[in-house]
Amino acid sequence: MTENKKIKTNSWKAWLLATRPKTLAGAAVPVMIGVALALRTTGWQHFRFVPAILCFLFAFLMQVDSNLINDYFDFRHGNDDPATRLGPKRACSEGWITPRAMVAGLALVSVLACAVGLPLVWYGGWQMIIVGAACVLFAFLYTTFFSYQGLGDVLVLVFFGIVPVCFTYYVIIPEVARVITWQVVAISIGCGLVIDTLLCVNNFRDRENDMKDGKRTLIVRLGEKRGATLYNVVGSLGAAITMVVIMTQARHAQLAPVCVFPFLVYAYKHSQSNAKLREIWKGRELNKVLGMTARDMFVYGLMTVVATYLSSL
Repeated sequence: MTENKKIKTNSWKAWLLATRPKTLAGAAVPVMIGVALALRTTGWQHFRFVPAILCFLFAFLMQVDSNLINDYFDFRHGNDDPATRLGPKRACSEGWITPRAMVAGLALVSVLACAVGLPLVWYGGWQMIIVGAACVLFAFLYTTFFSYQGLGDVLVLVFFGIVPVCFTYYVIIPEVARVITWQVVAISIGCGLVIDTLLCVNNFRDRENDMKDGKRTLIVRLGEKRGATLYNVVGSLGAAITMVVIMTQARHAQLAPVCVFPFLVYAYKHSQSNAKLREIWKGRELNKVLGMTARDMFVYGLMTVVATYLSSL
């Protein structure tokens, strides 16, 4: 038994907690957007459902894989001390899952992700092997190297924005129409910026512990005041980029202003989260902002899908 008497070591409940189900929204949102953009291009008649489903499954498995990798390596580095940790509890540090079992688990999930992603070669060509291999490689490098150098935000932009949005779009549209337009790239960047708000609030909460552990995140490098500003800016800028690009794609000029309204919902939610972050400022209470930010991120995804549909009318 562990410190939490209700969770047995290496039990199904322990593994469920280790996967961090609430983070799966971060995997779903960019694929949702890629699917919506592809559907706008192809229409239902030429839309390819199988690669869309495979993209969702691959994204979910890679998110779980990243979570397990992060859990294990942060535990090995001593960054998840239960006595000082401010964020949600982690499986290895709490004793819910043994380190040996965690290694086996993350290896299994990595293999499953590759197995699910491999059929995408049929739809997108051999290049999908490189994309998949890069996703797996950087899932490891994020925790073991890049996050310590303040480059975690760059990886979020690439692997939660550009890669999933662009390549989901790429494998769904028919080969004769297979061009990743500048609009798709721009929206993928906007998506990556919005999802980076989740990393920003995590790093903002952990800034003092990260400084002690030598973890030079972007928030640590900028300082807390500019770090708080960064949280607001990346969320607002990402949504603004997405909104403007979708407006330019409206098939009828009179519908362009209508595309603004879905993003007002996100803007309102994000402003609430930003205000709450500045009100709480430090400590475990910032986990409330973490939950609000996850909500905002999903709202952004839904509103982007809605705006994309409106622009196609």
